[in-house]
Amino acid sequence: MQYQSYWHATSTPFASAQPGPVEGKVDVVVIGAGFTGLNAARKLAREGVSVAVLEACHVGFGGSGRNGGHLNNGMAHGYGEAKAHLGEERAKTLWQAYDRSIDMIEDVIAEEGIACDFRRCGKLKLASKVSHVAGLRSNFETIHREVDADTRFLEKHELADEVGSEQFHGGMLYGKSAMMHMGRYVTGLADAAHRHGAKIWEDAPVTGRRREGSGWLIETPKGSIRAERVIAATNAYSNSVEKAPLGFFKKRIISVGSFIVATRPLSDAEIAATLPGNRTYVTSMNIGNYFRLSPDKRMIFGGRARFSATSDQSSDAKSGKVLRAALSQIFPQLAKVELDYCWGGMVGMTKDRFPRTGEADGMLYGMGYSGHGAQISTLMGQVLADMAMGRTDTNPLQGLDWPKVPLHSGKPWFLPLVGMYFGLKDRIS
Repeated sequence: MQYQSYWHATSTPFASAQPGPVEGKVDVVVIGAGFTGLNAARKLAREGVSVAVLEACHVGFGGSGRNGGHLNNGMAHGYGEAKAHLGEERAKTLWQAYDRSIDMIEDVIAEEGIACDFRRCGKLKLASKVSHVAGLRSNFETIHREVDADTRFLEKHELADEVGSEQFHGGMLYGKSAMMHMGRYVTGLADAAHRHGAKIWEDAPVTGRRREGSGWLIETPKGSIRAERVIAATNAYSNSVEKAPLGFFKKRIISVGSFIVATRPLSDAEIAATLPGNRTYVTSMNIGNYFRLSPDKRMIFGGRARFSATSDQSSDAKSGKVLRAALSQIFPQLAKVELDYCWGGMVGMTKDRFPRTGEADGMLYGMGYSGHGAQISTLMGQVLADMAMGRTDTNPLQGLDWPKVPLHSGKPWFLPLVGMYFGLKDRIS
């Protein structure tokens, strides 16, 4: 088994990084070469704005290259919960932003000629317990009536054509959701940004930032660069560089590990017996699982296997064992199937699990996607580019307050307690 992201292992690395020192002057510096930062850079470069991207590791190293491969419309919350928290108008606007971002991803792929196996497949949220059916049905009825008519509720007997498991008792189908090869998409975004004129430096972690006239001097171990505006697109990896000047975000982002395994390629018979619907799937548990088929017919199966950070192969291996057990419980017919890949990544959570995009501490920012970043980050990148060019009316999160997480300074010491709490809720709900 390989302890690396399937998306990294099966895509061609970005080959056009700047070879020399970090230097010069640009209009905008973007920190982070994931979906958010790269689409911001692509948009800015297309508009004739000079832009540089500074990436601590390599293009797509973080969440953009480590996620489960889902582009699911909808939020981390039930729509009714979102309305109660945000108000009806903002909740609807944010819901529609997720839809628009998937549309935008499809458009970018076509515009830039990115071969990444994008497909509108639909997402099926599965009721893991009989007691979850009523809540899922109620959420469906509200969503179907108010924001998304392209949804359908499936009774238990209708699931046989969708998923080969007796573990589920109903489901909600979101027709607009999609999937793609995340590694090929993030490399394609970087290629497009470079082609339009953006400069991208890899292995260039930002270690300092200070005012210089009306702009900023951004420091890295490879040198320094000047810029009028700075975009922070680091999400869960805001705390990964010790000296990075990202303290505002470190106190507001909770970095939670999410772990994934990928099986060997499945036969057509195995696919027919497990995922005949060939969609993206998520379960209704608080500590649940998500799964789909890869372009080469592997089961990609993930979840919050452990409430800890992913830090090394040993950590990922422990989580892989937890995921193996969950996979075997849901799909006993795959209990002995070989696992070819196991990896972890960080999810950037906010206290209320709503994303944030705005301006603070002299930087524009887009992050806090709370496990739903793959689908909305492309749109957020364009929103940040608009903001850098002086346009603020495209931000669906404009003016949303972002308080600190109490007693949190970047290292989430409380995660085991959170895991115990949600584990208890899953046992009694």
